[in-house]
Amino acid sequence: MYLLGFDIGSSSVKVSLIDGENGDCVASSFHPKQEMKITAHKAGWAEQEPEAWWKNLKLALADVLNESKVDPNTIDSIGISYQMHGLVMIDKDRKVIRPSIIWCDSRAASFGDNAFNEIGGQRCLTNMLNSPGNFTASKLKWVKENEPDLFERVYKIMLPGDWIAMKLTDEIQTTVSGLSEGIMWNFKENKLADILFENYGFSSEIIPEIVPTFAVQGRVSAKMADELGLSTKTKISYRAGDQPNNALSLNVLNPGEIATTAGTSGVVYGVSEEIKYDPQSRVNTFAHVNHSTEKPRLGVLLCINGTGILNAWLKRMLGENLSYEEMNELAASVPIGSEGLNILPFGNGAERVLNNKNTGSMLNGINFNIHQKGHLLRAAQEGIVFSFNYGMEIMKGIGINASVIRAGKANMFLSPIFRNTLAGISGATIELYNTDGSVGAARGAGIGSGYFSSSTEAFSNLKKLEIIEPDKTKVAEYQDAYYNWKTELEKAIS
Repeated sequence: MYLLGFDIGSSSVKVSLIDGENGDCVASSFHPKQEMKITAHKAGWAEQEPEAWWKNLKLALADVLNESKVDPNTIDSIGISYQMHGLVMIDKDRKVIRPSIIWCDSRAASFGDNAFNEIGGQRCLTNMLNSPGNFTASKLKWVKENEPDLFERVYKIMLPGDWIAMKLTDEIQTTVSGLSEGIMWNFKENKLADILFENYGFSSEIIPEIVPTFAVQGRVSAKMADELGLSTKTKISYRAGDQPNNALSLNVLNPGEIATTAGTSGVVYGVSEEIKYDPQSRVNTFAHVNHSTEKPRLGVLLCINGTGILNAWLKRMLGENLSYEEMNELAASVPIGSEGLNILPFGNGAERVLNNKNTGSMLNGINFNIHQKGHLLRAAQEGIVFSFNYGMEIMKGIGINASVIRAGKANMFLSPIFRNTLAGISGATIELYNTDGSVGAARGAGIGSGYFSSSTEAFSNLKKLEIIEPDKTKVAEYQDAYYNWKTELEKAIS
């Protein structure tokens, strides 16, 4: 039997098919081949059309089915990973009311700040573990206040993966994990976050039916089976936000385990069995994929918006046909610390780790006589790593310590400079694996459908590709470079 994984990102949609028997990826594809369009009508805004996700999913799925030639009846189940915090609103006819306000849109931050003060900071933190911040519920509040005619049409709200699941099954559902990432779940009372809904003036009736993260949530409808070339026997049995799913992909399910990713944005994600939160909500706590009231599993998440997007921006701005590999080689020709040049990578919207400030990216310490392209490229990678370390210092303050970090060998982790700098400044051993979000979602589907008897069985063939140990002879150099970078950051946010 086979398992399908869908990863609905903001840059592309990826589909992977794995053989359930041996865990091998049989076929994989993504669309579009260039980055998906993000519309920004104003500074700090970011929207996407849900139909664009669906269009690209269909294209990627068609590639996978054509390449693999598998019988659709042998596909046991589908798992869905999706970009977190997005808002999809539908009317009673299940039509999308407006473009989705996605994760990196920062227009609603002031609404979250106001609610935090009005409800009471301590009450927010002890019940929802976070400030409402710029998350999904606050995005809906923005719509209510600024687009009241559209808000009046709302029948249900969903996260991006919930909408994809609705398209596949015709069922309107969500999960506790998903609700928690929108700051719509009360952990203390184990129910919807009525205290926030009441403050924002929402009815809880707009929330879909709540289903388990791992469960048979529905089956492919006859209409969609015909449209997509699938079988009505195929189950949808797992859904999760991209970062909890990335942790699942790396078999990070238990307290003390750490996952990280560095794609468009960058994330460090640690699992805890205790209620942990940052009083300033600079890092955020959500229900992990295997969370339950009886056996709490909470994901503490550090997000840096400006990660791979900075590297991609530099690739475009240099005006040359440089490959990422060539960029890494140029960066490697420069010593640690980039000879005084440093970059603050915060150029992709308001950063939670900076208390929702939008400082923009900054280039500091440039010397026209010595700095060249290699310095710029190394300073960018170091700046991204140092922003990770800055956030990991906050995580340490609430008991999340990174001694071993797991990551897929992809995106920024393909760069020796990036991973060596991360190991060197954090002191953590880095383990790289042969997985990604779509493959992880496929494994999650197998757990949810009962194809796998346990997560242990699901990940029995996860392959460790590489281990990077901190170079103790260079610790002082990394620390000096980090100190210089942090000094500039503190000037920027003071």
